[in-house]
Amino acid sequence: MQIQFAKRMSNIKASEIRELLKVTEKEDVISFAGGLPAPELFPIEEINEINQIVLREFGAKALQYTTTEGYKPLREWIANRMNIQLGTSFDEDNILITHGSQQALDLSGKVFLDEGDVVLCESPTYLAAISAFKAYGCNFIEIPTDQDGMIMSALENVLEKTNNIKLIYVVPTFQNPTGKTWSMERRKQLAELSSKYNIIVIEDNPYGELRFEGKPLPSINSFDTKGYTLCTGSFSKIFCPGFRIGWIAGDKSIIQKYVLVKQGTDLQCNTIAQMIIAEYLKQYDIDKHIERIVEVYKRRKDIAIECIELYFPENIKFTNPEGGLFTWVELPENISAREILDKCLERKIAFVPGDSFFPNRKMENTLRINYSNMPEDKIRIGLKTIGEVINQYVKS
Repeated sequence: MQIQFAKRMSNIKASEIRELLKVTEKEDVISFAGGLPAPELFPIEEINEINQIVLREFGAKALQYTTTEGYKPLREWIANRMNIQLGTSFDEDNILITHGSQQALDLSGKVFLDEGDVVLCESPTYLAAISAFKAYGCNFIEIPTDQDGMIMSALENVLEKTNNIKLIYVVPTFQNPTGKTWSMERRKQLAELSSKYNIIVIEDNPYGELRFEGKPLPSINSFDTKGYTLCTGSFSKIFCPGFRIGWIAGDKSIIQKYVLVKQGTDLQCNTIAQMIIAEYLKQYDIDKHIERIVEVYKRRKDIAIECIELYFPENIKFTNPEGGLFTWVELPENISAREILDKCLERKIAFVPGDSFFPNRKMENTLRINYSNMPEDKIRIGLKTIGEVINQYVKS
């Protein structure tokens, strides 16, 4: 067949994580690959009850089209939650419901990016954000990070010297893939720089409620006096991912642009899913549910860190996150994480090599470990196995 695809298709590749998940669907595989929530924590009985209530009392409305912006009571809840927890100043008209926060990233590309535009991001950054933006023909500049987040002096140097910068994309809380959390000062500085240089910031925050220790930090948006910061969020990590309900929040005039492009994409998100979530939030205490998730994930994270310290070589580096789903491992420079993965897959253990999280440079000696999805016994077995394989390479 001779088919002429759009030029953008040459920039689009299959998600490495999604491809790995095909392998890890086998029950005998211990997977640290995807950022999957623990399925045993899904509130299945409560959702079944709420589903019946919604259909019985609001059935015709729940099965009908709704507005592109999304179900108003749910948008009101999101705005209030963000204002209380993150220091924002939103109402329901600042919120657009999206198919997970991933759709918000894709819509951001449609709204802001022309071919050849520049996106600034942390180094490393979220793999699926790279994929979403790359489809619109942009170029990436990676900004180095340390334990406090993106290094602002390096960022301003790029802002001063680079043309066609359209977006700064960041995950400041329990970052994917590293698990790092930005300091308060870095958040303030980014808001100041975005205003100074008139650059939009996409502040991705799917993990922020999953805090194990330390104090919650305000949104970058809370320091933004000019409306340049857009915030994404999701129910996938605090409720259940199958509903695919997330949101993007920001200045109302910008959100209206998102509404326009979403109308050309899918018209709206699932009405009944939005109504079920909204009714659940009325009937049940979401904070207690999140506390249960945090308790389980903290225990699993602690076990993962214990195993890395026990079984991995002493000359590796790793992060010990205050929350979220991931820890990041740096091996000696001469060791390829992909070779490690191949050996581990032979023993039915999976993780994600880290080089895919770098849009430009490749650090092949890095890998990401997810600890939320596997039970404690499998975490111990799996990380011990990975450690054994790494040690073989270190000694050879």
